[in-house]
Order: sequence, then C-alpha cells, then structure tokens
Amino acid sequence: MKKVLILSASTGGGHNRAAKAIQEELFTKNIDCEIIDSLKFVSPTIDTIISKGYEKSAMYTPKAYGTIYKISDLKISKNEINSNLVLTYMIKKLKKLITKMQPDAIIGTHPFPLMAVSNLKKNNIIDIPIISILTDYTIHSTWIQDEVDSYIVGDEYVKYLLAEEGISKDKIYPYGIPIEKSFLSSDIDGIKKELNLNDKFTVLLMGGSFGAGNIKEAFLDLLSIDKDFQIIVVTGRNSSLKDKIQKTLDSIDTNKNVVILPFTNKMNDILSVSDILITKPGGLTTTEALLKEIPMIIPYYIPGQEGENLDFLLNSGVALKTTEKYNLKILITLLMENPNRLDNLKSNIKSLKKLNSSENISNLIVSKIK
Repeated sequence: MKKVLILSASTGGGHNRAAKAIQEELFTKNIDCEIIDSLKFVSPTIDTIISKGYEKSAMYTPKAYGTIYKISDLKISKNEINSNLVLTYMIKKLKKLITKMQPDAIIGTHPFPLMAVSNLKKNNIIDIPIISILTDYTIHSTWIQDEVDSYIVGDEYVKYLLAEEGISKDKIYPYGIPIEKSFLSSDIDGIKKELNLNDKFTVLLMGGSFGAGNIKEAFLDLLSIDKDFQIIVVTGRNSSLKDKIQKTLDSIDTNKNVVILPFTNKMNDILSVSDILITKPGGLTTTEALLKEIPMIIPYYIPGQEGENLDFLLNSGVALKTTEKYNLKILITLLMENPNRLDNLKSNIKSLKKLNSSENISNLIVSKIK
C-alpha cells in the first residue's frame, strides 16, 4: 500500500482542516495517509510558543504581527535555514520520521515543515514528490522552495502570484483550498429549530476560531440598524468575548432575534442559513464562505495574509470592506434594500468557488506516486 505523509501545524484552523480533507479523500483511494502536526511533533514547547504566539499577536497586537509578516516575507531565505534553530531541529526530527515511515510522497499545509523537507531533498536525503497546499489566497516567501514539485492554490489569482515569483505555471494547480466533504452538506431545518431562528434575513457575525477582531463594535452597529433581521454571533474559543456580547445584548433594548454561540462544529449549517457573513478574512473562513456562496463584509482583519486575502476578495467582487464613511450600517442597509447587489456578489462567488478540491488534489497526489 502506498503511503503519504501530511505535515501540518496548528497556527490557525486552516492548515489542519486542509490536511484532514486530503487524508479523508486519500483513504477512499486505498492510500495510507498520516497527518503529523509538525510543530507539536518537533517540540510541544516550540508549538506553544509559535501557535499561541500567533493567536495572541493576532488578537492583541495585530499591527505588530503584520509588520513581522512583511519583514519575514522579505528576509527569510533558504540560506537562513541553517541559522534558524527551530528549522534545524525540525529538519533533524523529520529526517528520522521520514526514514522510519518511508512515505511515497509528502504533502505540506504549512510552510515551516515544507522548508524542512525541502532542505532534506536538496541534500539528497529524500527523493520523493513534495506537494505544497497554500491555505490562504496569497503567497509568502516561506512557501516558495525549489524542491517543491507541485503547488496547490486557492485560485487563479494565486497561480499568477507564484508565477511572478518564478514558479513554473506547470507546477501550479488552482484546485482550491480543500475542505471536508461533510461541510458541503447541511441541515437547514434542523439548525433553524435548534437555534430558534425565524425565516428572515440573517446576518452572521464572527472572528475566526479565536474570536479576533472588533466584534463588539460590529455587534453594536448591527443592533443600531433599523431593519428587520436576525443576528447570529459566533465568538469562537474566546469565552470572555462571549460574555461581553451577552452583557451588551442584556444592556440594550432590541427587538432583534439574537443567537450567541461559542466555538461550534456546525458552521456548515449556520452558514447555510445566513445571508451575509461579517468576519475577518482568514483562509479557512474565506473558503467556507465561498463554498456556501455567502457574501462577506470585512470590518476588521489581521495585517499580513488576511489583508492580502481581503485584496483577493475585493478584486474578485465577492466581498465588501467597511470604511469610515461606508460603515457597517450603510452596507447592511444597502444590501437589504437592494437585493440585486447581494445577488451580484453571489453570482461572482458562483463563478469563483472551487468544487471537488480534495478529489482533484488527491488525484494529483496519486498520479505523482504511481
């Protein structure tokens, strides 16, 4: 039986979700597939520092995170791998794992392990296909390695970004960011009953798995709109945010139906009953919204890859961005009073979304290892 090793990481939810989607599809093709959370595998301490550091900086010091992102895009190069202690240690640990496991191909959904295995291939320690799955709608220099055989990207836009960096277009496949097949199904009647939702215009407000962004301010803006609609707020794993939103709701006299939820595994159902998604544009969130054909309004984002994801969404005509004048109140009112504008956004999404992403990617993997 052929074996595939998928190297992921827990910095945000998209890397692991993409890995699971590919594993699920490869199993149907009778291919043994193991996912390794590379940072946890290398060192739980390193994982905590990097993963939690990403989460905390994204939530509390987003501008600083954005600055580091830009600097690293310019300065992390293949020549610096040898002086990077984390990567040096990762190379050592992954070399042992790969020698023991003997996979027929390696898939990476995070740039750090891809840098490590590319180094092993460069030094002739391994000689198997390396496939990179980019989990945002942009690129960063850490993803680009000479030893990567194939790049899977979320859209043709990203294909051109990679090509501009010198990657041959023959190596780039705009198959979309993979999501588990179960996400595409939904129980609309069931979720309406469970959450006591009415049959009316529904706005979903969230900020990713850890509830980042100025959600409270956006929530207050929504409550101030003199229109008949209902609101679902998903606060993620941020329990203090959930408390703040609940206190805000309790302190305001409103006739709007409001549902406040913590982290939930029913986003496929919740998105299916929503008309508009207000959120930050993480790679996973963006992909889920596109697959469910939900137009997005972006009032906040983490500088770095999310700012570049936002550029992609605006260039593609599938999202709106708030500004000082075009605030949330204006945009929601506009879309509710001009349904054709909402339909235009949905029409653009239809032409953009990528179905069968996991299947296409797994077919490519199979073709590379046979």
